Amino acid sequence: MESLSIKSIFRLIWIAVGPLVCLLINISGLELISPEADKVISVALWMVIWWISEPFSISVTALLPLVMFPLLGIMPLSKVTVSYGSPIIFLFFGGFILALAMEKVNLHKRIALQIILWTGSGRKGILLGFILSTALLSMWISNTATALVILPIALTIINFLQERDISAKEKEFGQFKIACMIGIAYAANIGGTATIIGTPPNVVLIGYLEDHLGREMDFLQWVYIALPFTLVMLTATYFLLIKVFRIKDDGSTSHKGVIQQEIKNLGKMRGDEVKVTVSFGITILLWVFRTQFNELTGLGFSNAIIAMIGAMLVFLIPDQAKTKSILEWEDTKHMQWGILILFGGGLALASAFSEANIIELIGQYVKEEGFTANTTTPFLITVMLFMTELMSNVALVNIFAPILSGIADGLGVDFLTLGIPTALASSCAFMLPMSTPPNAIVYSSGYVKVFDMMKTGIILNILAVLLLIVLSLFWIDIVL
Repeated sequence: MESLSIKSIFRLIWIAVGPLVCLLINISGLELISPEADKVISVALWMVIWWISEPFSISVTALLPLVMFPLLGIMPLSKVTVSYGSPIIFLFFGGFILALAMEKVNLHKRIALQIILWTGSGRKGILLGFILSTALLSMWISNTATALVILPIALTIINFLQERDISAKEKEFGQFKIACMIGIAYAANIGGTATIIGTPPNVVLIGYLEDHLGREMDFLQWVYIALPFTLVMLTATYFLLIKVFRIKDDGSTSHKGVIQQEIKNLGKMRGDEVKVTVSFGITILLWVFRTQFNELTGLGFSNAIIAMIGAMLVFLIPDQAKTKSILEWEDTKHMQWGILILFGGGLALASAFSEANIIELIGQYVKEEGFTANTTTPFLITVMLFMTELMSNVALVNIFAPILSGIADGLGVDFLTLGIPTALASSCAFMLPMSTPPNAIVYSSGYVKVFDMMKTGIILNILAVLLLIVLSLFWIDIVL
């Protein structure tokens, strides 16, 4: 029998620690809050331990409420499963389906290349093109998928440019490569903050808002709140990368022909691309003008229903050959199903917090201790932002959402005043390769070192904290 590696030993330890903590709380006889609340806390700690240490996929950990809540008498299984079928899960499911259709017909690649062509042929223009195209795609498809799509395009273009640019110095061009790689990672993370479906933490927050607070948020309302933050962060990223990596256009030749050739290789826009574009456009218009459309027709369209309409369209519309649909069910094997389970687990945990009155207790404590929004909000944003460098942002928002609800009640402020900035903060992991999938993907290119990411990431982290404080204390109240 082969000896276990250090990594395997630690994995086994963490696997054991989670259920052991849960067991000790339940058999110790000590009452932390109340018998009901203690049971919830024991399962929550188990989930947090596994979410932080990740001995399994975080989606596997999200299945624990289905087993432990009924066994401990916290909630019957029929009530737990409701969380896994929440409308917000189908909102993200519909977004996933539309993204798959876009990827299948190569529409995302055409969009990216066209934006790069528009932004200019020099190095600064190409860097801007990568950042803008990545951010735009990340608003609608997952940041992981976006980075996976843009990275090979970037490597192809950059390597070809280096071969053709006889004036390029090796070190100078190397800095340009690093800037492009990091720009793609950061833009993939930042772009998703602009829309509800852009990144899972946003969906988790809105899911909690709808399922537990009985409120809805318009798609356009989120954009009004988050888009200024997104644009400022993208602008800062672009100029920071130019400054840190000393990107210059001097001496470089025009590279427009290279990008035009890549677009030419895609061929003319095919019928399938047009159909997906139209389907996507209809979905976005319905999201943006949902309130007006409901008033005009008397119907009850929700964000989730609209997402499912978009998903149904790409399944129903025939492809160019008219032999099958644009998207077939077998295409969904590439979808990130685990994220949907993760949403369900987080919502189930939030339901348990509410059932056990833990949220009310948090609110009472905050009120009694005399905390204020001006001091609490910056602290929460900072904690969330730097914690997301070390663990899954989706798991973090799942844990924090019910806690934030209690804090908001205690402070006497709107839940969204705390919730939106902290959710956005969870997408601002810029310092470490393992912080987010886009960071890890570009790090795998071999061009980026950890120090390269840290020296730019720390600056963007600090800027993000400052912007989110302004967003929370001033901008959200204006929009809401």
